[in-house]
Amino acid sequence: MTTENAKNLWRGAQACLGQSGCLSVIMPVYGLAPVIEENIETVCGLLRGHIPFEIVPVDDGSPDGSAEALRRAAAKDPEHVRPVFVKVNAGKGNALKCGFAASRGSHILLLDGDLDLSPSRVTTFFDVMAEKRAAIVIGSKRHPDSVIDYPWHRRLASGVYFTLVRLLVGLPISDTQTGMKLFTRDALGWAFGRMLVKAFAFDLEVLTIAHAKGFTVAEAPVEMHFGQKVGCLSWNNVRQVMHDTLAIFYRLRVLRYYDSVEVAPPAATPFLVSVVIACPAPSPYLTECLAALALQTYPHFEVIVLPDAPAELDAYPFALRVLPTGKTRPAEKRNAGIRAARGEIVAFIDDDAAPVPNWLEHAVKYFTLPDVGGVGGPGVTPGNDPFLAQAGGLVYINRLVSGNFRWRYIGDRVRSNVDDVPSCNLFVRTDVLKAIHGYRTDFWPGEDTILCSDIVFGQKKRIVYDPWVLVHHHRRPLFGPHLRQIGRYALHRGHFAKRFPKTSLRLSYLVPSLFVIGLAVGAPLACLHPWLRIAYLTVLAIYGTATLLSSFNANPLMWLTVWLGVMATHVVYGVRFFMGLVTRRMPCEVAVFDHPAEKPIA
Repeated sequence: MTTENAKNLWRGAQACLGQSGCLSVIMPVYGLAPVIEENIETVCGLLRGHIPFEIVPVDDGSPDGSAEALRRAAAKDPEHVRPVFVKVNAGKGNALKCGFAASRGSHILLLDGDLDLSPSRVTTFFDVMAEKRAAIVIGSKRHPDSVIDYPWHRRLASGVYFTLVRLLVGLPISDTQTGMKLFTRDALGWAFGRMLVKAFAFDLEVLTIAHAKGFTVAEAPVEMHFGQKVGCLSWNNVRQVMHDTLAIFYRLRVLRYYDSVEVAPPAATPFLVSVVIACPAPSPYLTECLAALALQTYPHFEVIVLPDAPAELDAYPFALRVLPTGKTRPAEKRNAGIRAARGEIVAFIDDDAAPVPNWLEHAVKYFTLPDVGGVGGPGVTPGNDPFLAQAGGLVYINRLVSGNFRWRYIGDRVRSNVDDVPSCNLFVRTDVLKAIHGYRTDFWPGEDTILCSDIVFGQKKRIVYDPWVLVHHHRRPLFGPHLRQIGRYALHRGHFAKRFPKTSLRLSYLVPSLFVIGLAVGAPLACLHPWLRIAYLTVLAIYGTATLLSSFNANPLMWLTVWLGVMATHVVYGVRFFMGLVTRRMPCEVAVFDHPAEKPIA
């Protein structure tokens, strides 16, 4: 190619970038050790000498040698290659967000690391951006000028999905899933600041958010060589994509969520976070929790572990203090952690919970808003929990168990203001904690409910729920340990309904008790008349069918276990809630514990 032809080829890119612009190429990488080093050099060779650029490959916790390959690529060309390492696999959407945060360009090209899409088409993308005055240009396999080598079954799936997207979301494009997209920084930043999807449908959500804001989207042809790649078209992935797509439709068309999302401004100086872990003693769970904290992307934090007795813990790459408390309840331990905290923010986490790598990063940003007193997120059941613990987690996320409070246990709900967040995943301003004198120590469990009420109704501060502020929280197995925990929660919730009605006197908490009363009263009444018996049995049949369907699982044994767990949870919660409602004083208010008198929190 002559020099003049090369200039013409890159004229659109140079026009878009202007005098001071730069292209950041973000390449998500997972399991690409054999090819990624060569692929990065291919992209560098394409761009070098034509436009200012940087390559930001993001290793998404690859189990192979991809991270080492990225380091070698960076060593060869440190001026242009700036790798990012996500230490735990968290999905392509998260990897791209991490790459965007590390990038510096005025324009962003998202390009799959396997290069099944030829990067040489980037000049056409810039030409389309300049011609259409678009903020976003996406590659489309359905473009008439595209050259693709693509299996028929994936063509069929793509066509069906395109039709669904047009019907539900109304994007004026024919393909959302192609892994080559060009954005202005403003457009991608706007979308990334509001997205919720972490996995396969994140492409659709990013485009939906940006288009709804008014950013123009255009299409460009691509050249694809699918080759022998297996791809990700499994039934589970298809089901997850469909679930996420319907959720995007609901947030866009029904909730109008994306228009109202609040994005906090960056902090002038980083907050120091004091992570407080109350525990009886060191354990494998605590080790897992501390190991997860060692992977945090936010570096400004300390950890305070509060066991009963002195303990030796391994060394970690963060400030760690062990403060023995004697045999006390969690509230006393957390109050001791508040007194010892050096940070402006205190993060409470249970020793049997492990945070995702960007847990701190996603939470602290809200504290630049002066009316935010706390931040919380979900506690999701880990995928490696044993069968009965997994079943317990599925009971918690069942719609007929947790209702409108499922956001506590799943990581795909919308951001919102809440007033009751469990202490397994709760951030609070230190000055707010001191103003309310920390946790009440006469209740366990339920002390976090009172704390949150004091923050929201006493201090008039908001508590923000963000699904990205996520921890993996181990569950108690069905049936005994799970039901005992449910019983304790219900007993205190029933008692709190009359003592602290602002956060506990709610219909959803009362329903199980009403159900149990109906069972108890309906049984003798059913003996009085055949029609009453038919009505009673009909209600039971409807209830059994509803709980059975809501517990569906592809594993028949898990389905049966969760179904029985849901019904047992209803009965135990209903009985214990009623007991708490009629109890004048809780046993924990007069319980004797082996601990010294607590020092006040200044």
